[in-house]
Amino acid sequence: MQMPGIIDCHVHFREPGLEHKATIATEATAARSGGVFTVCEMPNTNPGTNTVDALKFKVSKADAVRHLCDVRFFFGATEMSHLDELRKIFTAEEHSDFKRNCSGLKLYLDNSTGNMKASEEVTHKAFALCAELGIVLVAHCEHAHTNDTAAACCPYSDPKSHSERRPVKSEVESIKEAIAIAAKHNTRLHIAHLSTAGGLALVIEAKAKGLPITCEVTPHHLLLSCDDYAVLGGRAKVNPPLRPIDNRGDLWAGVVSGAIDCISTDHAPHLLSEKDADGVPPSGLPGVETVLSLMVSIALGCWPHPSDPQPPRSKEFSMEHIRALMFENPNRIFGLGADSTPKLTVSSEGFKHIRGVDQKTKCGWTPYENWKVKGAISAVSYTHLRAHETPEHLVCRLLLEKKKKNNQQENYTDDKQRRHKHSV
Repeated sequence: MQMPGIIDCHVHFREPGLEHKATIATEATAARSGGVFTVCEMPNTNPGTNTVDALKFKVSKADAVRHLCDVRFFFGATEMSHLDELRKIFTAEEHSDFKRNCSGLKLYLDNSTGNMKASEEVTHKAFALCAELGIVLVAHCEHAHTNDTAAACCPYSDPKSHSERRPVKSEVESIKEAIAIAAKHNTRLHIAHLSTAGGLALVIEAKAKGLPITCEVTPHHLLLSCDDYAVLGGRAKVNPPLRPIDNRGDLWAGVVSGAIDCISTDHAPHLLSEKDADGVPPSGLPGVETVLSLMVSIALGCWPHPSDPQPPRSKEFSMEHIRALMFENPNRIFGLGADSTPKLTVSSEGFKHIRGVDQKTKCGWTPYENWKVKGAISAVSYTHLRAHETPEHLVCRLLLEKKKKNNQQENYTDDKQRRHKHSV
């Protein structure tokens, strides 16, 4: 089976400011290695992507790796001046190239890596501005007060306690509030890394009302659970956190039913020396390089988790779901304009083990160490590609050549019929 290059609409490539963890170049290489040809990168770098100049810097870095991966960027906002900068990008003619490279606005409704939590005033203004300018607003939905209350009652003791300190209720309450604000302004709202059944129910309800709400889910929330802290420890610490194992079944139901629009990785690399250190490890884990192999394996009927049982609804997952949730839907939602020319060939033959030593990501590890996956993914071979010719140009050229050949054949047939008629 052939398919277009995959889109990952939620990644953190760490540059600028955190280049010891990753750079745009290293992670673009990792993405391409995993069959991902387009990504949307988040703004919580240092400095954050919340000025025209900050976006300009990232675009210059992305230009150098577009032959590997098309890297687009989300803008961030923690204060009113950042929204003024966003308006410039989407309205000023001199910033038209930056507008093309900007996938939308990312708001953090509670702190995560980078501490970019938006105030209530900025949040409401952001929703209104995005509605006015037709910008997609991506929300990290966790309720700050709920998290603060839970954390006060449950001091951090080990990685598993992280899930108790950022409870299910936090995401559900935050999604409920975000949908209400989006409904008020008719804002195109995209819920990032949905991780709870209650949050999914709110999204389904909002869609039934005709609200422009979409959402995504990560492979780690589909595949991992609180049970995996026993093996992974701090490597499994992520925001929003892993949930109880039964929660995965509801998320898979959302995936196969179409209620969930995208599968994205929230690729957030940290060094193992940081994740395995004493104390409180940073939140985030890598995923852009492994997501397609994992999803293909499930679509081929091979559940990759070495110990946890397979959720029943995941058995309905197919290659068609991969194309929809990892290409068509994110391409449409964020207006990426990625072309559908086949870039990848997926074979059902063979097995392999995922290993950290094989990863191209700079952090050099994976939470899916030694997981067995089925299938093989390779780049489409364009044997007739000319020098400096892209696959897209090749397809156009071959179609024109075919049309020319058909016209020549038709002309030959007409001429032959005329000669025959004249001889008679």
